[in-house]
Amino acid sequence: MPSIRKTLVLAALATALWAAFGARSRAELGPAPEGSFSLIVLPDTQTYAARKPEIFHAETQWIVDNLQRQRIRFVSHVGDIVDQNVRPQWDVARAAMDRLHGKVPYGFSVGNHDMITKTGDSSLFQEYFPASRFEPFDWYVGQFGNNRNSVQVFSAEGLDFVIVHLECNAPDDALAWANGVLAAHSDRRAIVTTHMYLGPLEQPKTSRGWYDDPKGRMRWKKCHGARGNTPEQMWQKCFAKHANLFLICCGDQSRTQAMRRAVRGENGNTVHEVLSDYHEGSLRVYRFLPDADRIEAWTYRPHEGQLCPGTDIVPDPDEHHFKLPYEMGRGRRQGRAPQ
Repeated sequence: MPSIRKTLVLAALATALWAAFGARSRAELGPAPEGSFSLIVLPDTQTYAARKPEIFHAETQWIVDNLQRQRIRFVSHVGDIVDQNVRPQWDVARAAMDRLHGKVPYGFSVGNHDMITKTGDSSLFQEYFPASRFEPFDWYVGQFGNNRNSVQVFSAEGLDFVIVHLECNAPDDALAWANGVLAAHSDRRAIVTTHMYLGPLEQPKTSRGWYDDPKGRMRWKKCHGARGNTPEQMWQKCFAKHANLFLICCGDQSRTQAMRRAVRGENGNTVHEVLSDYHEGSLRVYRFLPDADRIEAWTYRPHEGQLCPGTDIVPDPDEHHFKLPYEMGRGRRQGRAPQ
């Protein structure tokens, strides 16, 4: 009996130690390993521009402080930069984003809160973040509508990328421009960031519907009136057509908060559609591991110095920290199977 009791005690101790290790590793974001690199996605910052500027500043300061540790190569903002389209909030946004300026490439999707929704007028965004602000940088390679829509390039670990930022419910002329951009850069791996994309399939009719209704690529819109395209239309008219597209990032839906899907484009390419819309201070780190043909997604809270442990809306931590398979070629050349 003593030996059995001792075995049970040791087993319980081992379980406790393993749980403690798991909790500690979940709470910390380690450095990006050699041979990897990171894309940072800033979810909607509207709450911070309106009421919590210290969180906005903490996020961009963390990015600057971790450029080397996390091997950060690009920062993408999914839109709703501000809550109300007024100068005091744009002042907060520009001051926070100024930390990145000249230190790391970055771009914006213009969200519905960043414009006059009926007309799509984003003149205040364009005043604070005009095309002329970015034109001196060689990574800024084009724009449509004075930076309402923009395209950037970056390279890392021998891989070349193009990233297109599209305004919320981009009209046909913006999509035609995006189609041309993606075709012109077909030799690069393509990412799209737009604002409204994943969430309730149809516009909810009840308050609970925002949480409980069927979700996916949305079939309704908020901006540009009759000219605007729904997310589903944006997919059909543009995104699905490009064989080099592998990742679409979006925000907008704080009552969905975190969601991801893998779909097929018209050319058979896998496209990862990922939503992140956190209002409690989280940002998303996409860590590319070319040797493993894998992207790791980590959701991190700079102002708390810890990984997201789960939220009231999405309590499962695995919905905030996950892996996306993506063939980058190096693993196969080195005789390793994709993971």
